[in-house]
Amino acid sequence: MPIHVEPGTIVLYSDVACGWATLALHRFYAARAEAGLEEEVRVDHRLFLLEDVNAFPLPLDFVSGEVPVFADLAPDFGFRTWQGKESEWPVTTLLANEAVHAAKAQGPAASEELDLALRRALFAESRTVSMLHEILDVAGSCPSVDAHALREALDDGRARGPMMRDYRTHREDVQGSPHFFLADGSDVHNPGIEFHLEDEVPVVDSDDTGAMAALVRRAAGH
Repeated sequence: MPIHVEPGTIVLYSDVACGWATLALHRFYAARAEAGLEEEVRVDHRLFLLEDVNAFPLPLDFVSGEVPVFADLAPDFGFRTWQGKESEWPVTTLLANEAVHAAKAQGPAASEELDLALRRALFAESRTVSMLHEILDVAGSCPSVDAHALREALDDGRARGPMMRDYRTHREDVQGSPHFFLADGSDVHNPGIEFHLEDEVPVVDSDDTGAMAALVRRAAGH
């Protein structure tokens, strides 16, 4: 089944626990703001559940090796290695991803804000975003999010079914997190960056800093 993308929208398959997707979104939003297209281009968040794809939790030691790379590529985001106890590292982000999808009912600004805030909570603030109270506390800091309505949506699970059906339907269409799909039928995985692994640590081979600006223009139909 083709992935349908509404005009003025860019569909992103990713996971809150993915540092590459967090870096990509940080750059995408900066490029969108610079172009003055915040209202013309919105992100439709879809799930690519890494813990299910890999069939194991995202390892803390692996993420610890990635974070300095992200910090060098986006020093203004605040990436830092996990500061909490190892036992507090979230072994699942399914509920956090569900919260982002539940926030869609409140509008695209709500889901965008909550998604980015949860990523910052994980990668910059070392918060255990697998826990409901942490998710709701993060939601309370987002101006566009009604945290009470979000709690009700998470309590009754109304977003989980549609989110998982879309994930199962399109899992094989997605190369990995992050994978962007545009209304013109094009798509791009981890735009602008090429890397390889050395001893499980990513080494960046190339970084096209103009890739996100071009992606924003294409999403806007320019």
